Amino acid sequence: MHRLINRYILREIAVPFCMILFVLTFVLLMGKILQVMDLMINKGIGFVEIALLMLFLIPSFLVFTIPVSLLIAILIGLGRLSGDNEWIVLKMSGLSLYQLSIPVAIAALTAFLMTLATTLFLVPYGNLASKVLLFDMARQKASVSIREKIFIDDFQGILLYADKIPVSGDFLEGVLVADSRISREPSTIIARRAYLVSNPDTMVITLRLEDGSTHSVDSGLNNYRKMDFRFYDVRLDLAASLAGEKPGIKSSTEMTLSQLNAVLKKRDAKPEVLRELEIELNKKLTIPFSCLVFALIGMPLAIRAHRSVRSRGFTIGLFLVLVYYLFRLSGEALVETGRLPAIIGTWTPNVIFAVAGLLVFAFSAKEGFRLRRIRDTFHDRTPPRTPAENTSKKDTC
Repeated sequence: MHRLINRYILREIAVPFCMILFVLTFVLLMGKILQVMDLMINKGIGFVEIALLMLFLIPSFLVFTIPVSLLIAILIGLGRLSGDNEWIVLKMSGLSLYQLSIPVAIAALTAFLMTLATTLFLVPYGNLASKVLLFDMARQKASVSIREKIFIDDFQGILLYADKIPVSGDFLEGVLVADSRISREPSTIIARRAYLVSNPDTMVITLRLEDGSTHSVDSGLNNYRKMDFRFYDVRLDLAASLAGEKPGIKSSTEMTLSQLNAVLKKRDAKPEVLRELEIELNKKLTIPFSCLVFALIGMPLAIRAHRSVRSRGFTIGLFLVLVYYLFRLSGEALVETGRLPAIIGTWTPNVIFAVAGLLVFAFSAKEGFRLRRIRDTFHDRTPPRTPAENTSKKDTC
């Protein structure tokens, strides 16, 4: 009997969980559609590369959508039981809140393991793979980042113009480069032809110019200098401009748990960098644990009878998620400024929600215990039928 009830409750949670997970992940992916369309239409990236890029981005979204989907699914699934009075029937038949928590705990543990695997393995791999894929696309074809007769400012401190790019994309013709990385003496470079030379190890692309000249003026506009060259190299940090990170260096979101521990043990980085790494290390554990915390606080709140089950579940779920992430962002901000240790700033939201969930759970369990005690008292006070009453009842039938 209990197995049948457990499967029934699990199904009530699993169906909305899958639907909400798909919708939330799809909505977050829609935020990247404009960038993807620009890569496909304006920069000539193929559909296969775009599909791979979207696939690599999905784990970073699942980290947030799995816990949120679990909370809303519990509120909707158990809320429907309560709204249709099925929860009252189950309580009157002897089912306690502790027994109801078994299928919810199974769902929460499943979501916990999914989120843990995502944060520990899929997110670092996906972030690094998307960065490498962007660099590989830029390396294979110059037109990915550079288009003819258009000024390109994708590279920090460099404005690039190419008069002509052949269909093959192997080189550029009529190149103009405005280099302002040295603010005291910006220079303008003109070259007849240029090639893109890549270095996969450092994720840096070098623009090798041929047959040109550099023109520079000092800050006081008093001296002008011209230099002719046969070959001249200008480094373009293309991976940094596409992925937002320093070339050749893994960011904290691209590191696995062991890599983060190794860097933190060395303690040879700047304090702000170490604090960022500590936050990322703790987030790999606190985010999966939020699934258990959301299940703990969501289950007692869901069994309150209400007619508008779905709207109420979404409202309460979004409110709880908003409060949780406000606590989390505030704690991370305090850690980044050095006002709190990383373990306190990142784990405090989970502790607050866990304590609140335990209190609400205990209160709801007491209500169920009182209801069963009233039912037992009512049955005990019901007088048994006398033999005469039983005989008259048979005669009437």
